[in-house]
Amino acid sequence: MATFLGTYENRIDSKGRISVPSLFRAQLPEPHAMTVVLFPSYRAQAIEGAGMAFIDQLGDRVNEIDLFSDDQDDIATSLFADCQPLSMDKEGRIVLPSDLMAHAGITDKACFVGKGPIFQIWEPTALLSHKTEARQRARTKKLTLPIKPGASGPGRGGE
Repeated sequence: MATFLGTYENRIDSKGRISVPSLFRAQLPEPHAMTVVLFPSYRAQAIEGAGMAFIDQLGDRVNEIDLFSDDQDDIATSLFADCQPLSMDKEGRIVLPSDLMAHAGITDKACFVGKGPIFQIWEPTALLSHKTEARQRARTKKLTLPIKPGASGPGRGGE
């Protein structure tokens, strides 16, 4: 499964193309290594992105819900109806769809933000505000992540 890390700002050219960061491209496994799936974020004024493996995993989870139930239909529609698979050109560029750009308020520049198994694409100024608010909420709520016993990492036998 892909792990997207970091924040990268790129310009959008006159044809609407933007380069997917090389470290993000490196996370996309075959057979869909040159494909990303984008969709409007349901929580933020941003674009969500993922590789096909993550989308396939979502599909597997949706298939665990009774096929013709309202819950299954609602979640399948919410997850997949607005997904747009995009192929990268040989330089690793995609054309951002205009409806997704409008949703995120993106014009001439955008920031790719790694969020583990997914990434987001933000208008740069909106991203700064979002990061500040998210960090403040995390501090206020004193959010933490417990480390599983035996997990590697700093001070735990890892690097």
